[in-house]
This record gives sequence, C-alpha cells and structure tokens, in this order.
Amino acid sequence: MNLRTLRAFVEVVRQGGFSQAAEVVALTQSTVSKAVKTLEDELGTPLLNRLGHRNELTAAGEIAYRRALVLLAEHNDLVAEINDLRGLKRGVLRIGLPPVGCGVLFATMFATYRSRYPDIDIELTEYGSKKLRECLEAGEVDLAALLLPIDEDFDYQPVRNEPLMAVLPIDHPLAGRGRIDFTDLADSAFILFEAGFALNAKILAACERKGVTPRVTARSGQIDFIVDLVAAGLGVAFLPRMLAHKHQHAGIALITLDEPHTDWHIALAWRASAHLPPAALAWLELAKEHAVSTDPAV
Repeated sequence: MNLRTLRAFVEVVRQGGFSQAAEVVALTQSTVSKAVKTLEDELGTPLLNRLGHRNELTAAGEIAYRRALVLLAEHNDLVAEINDLRGLKRGVLRIGLPPVGCGVLFATMFATYRSRYPDIDIELTEYGSKKLRECLEAGEVDLAALLLPIDEDFDYQPVRNEPLMAVLPIDHPLAGRGRIDFTDLADSAFILFEAGFALNAKILAACERKGVTPRVTARSGQIDFIVDLVAAGLGVAFLPRMLAHKHQHAGIALITLDEPHTDWHIALAWRASAHLPPAALAWLELAKEHAVSTDPAV
C-alpha cells in the first residue's frame, strides 16, 4: 500500500469515476483502475461496487476511504513541517476558495501577498463548500474559506460578515420596500445558487422557520447570470450586501433581507490538528489586516 494508490482511490470516490480521477491525479484511467484493484487485493475485499458508469463504496470501502483521508493528511502535515525549515523564502500557499465572493474579498489580498512573498507559490482550489471541506479534511489545502457555522474539527479565523440582500426586478410590487422578509416573498419565485453552495442552506432553513415553501425557478453558479435572470423578471435572488452592490444596475432593486441567521459570515478554516506552514500563517496575518481595512462599519 502506498500513498499514490490511496490518492487514486480517494479521487475515484471524490470525483465519481475513474476517468475524472485520472485527470486530477495526472495518470491514465487504466493506471488509476489498477491502483484501486491493487488496494482491493491488498485489503482482501472489494472497496467499490461498479454499477455501470457509477461507483458506490462498499462497507469496507467506507472504512478505507475514511482512513485514506487521514493518512494523506498526515503525509501532507509531515511535508509542511519539513518545509518550515525553509521559512518564507520558499514554500507553497495551498488555499481553497468558493466561487461566490472570492474575487471581491481576496483579489487585493493575493496581490499584496505576492508583493510581500514573491517566492511563495500559490495553489488555488475553487469548489463549493462541501468539496472544500473534503479537501481540508484530506490535507489537500491548508486553508479554506467557509461559511459559518464551521464543524468542530476545524479552527477558523473570521474574515467578513455581510447581511443578505434580496435582489428583485425593478418592477416587482415590493421593490420600494426598505426591508423585506421571506413571508413577504412567499408568492415570489426564487433563483438560487447551484447545489453544494452553503448559502442555499441558509436561505432554505430561514424559509422553513417562517413556514414558507419557496418555488425555485432557476439555479446557477454565476452571479452575473443570476442578476440578469432577476432583471428579466424570472424571480427573486439573494446575495451578500457587498456582492449585491457590486452587481447593481438599473434593472434590479436591492432590499435588505430582514431575516435572522442568514448573514453571509465567511471565515478561513483549517484542521484543528494540522500544522500550518509559514505560508498559511502569513496569509492569516494578512487577512487580519485586510479585515480591519475593509470593515463595513468603518
């Protein structure tokens, strides 16, 4: 059993297939298939049920997958600690960011970080919250930007807290309101983000608390497209305030969402047991500086 075999197996599970996993680990599909077969032979039991183009974990596979994540994370921690000896003159910042809001929040930080530490390589991973958590658990990234609340397995440093804004077509009957809640919007169609975006869970949970069953007419992972759909009259969307103001135009109205527990509160998280390399610690320090300079209350 070796780390390459474990990594291949983990990616087959995570990516949902052998060909997709092969692209991630930069191997051929047949090599990935042989690696998984080798692991199954070593453990003496099937790890995957192959159902056509789908693969499902067996009971043994569930155990192997969980343990493989731990072993890979431990290996990455070992490498990180050794790299500490090199200080900030060499190293890698491995960070995972969600597609929503990362440009507004972190683009300036990346430029500052690069100017301060020109010899640090930056490995950026972009996924939705669920996959980012998996990458963090596996030690594939040192830091990940996640929405609160955050699992107890992770430590975190808050970055930004923004209220949600309701984004309405300019001719919507409620477009002139100062504040709005989900009861007011019970008869309106909703435009949400794609599955896997943590913001959806906040919105749907708040609707459930109000006894509102939203009628979802569209989903997208692209903010520009969501705003264009709103302007076209397809429904109502919800964005963190700073993103809503950035995408404001004549065809939409922005109204503060008067709903508790729906704030977009984003933080930088890391595994509680992990050894953070200097490159990651430097990013956390820069994030503190940035949070002060961009405090919306200032």
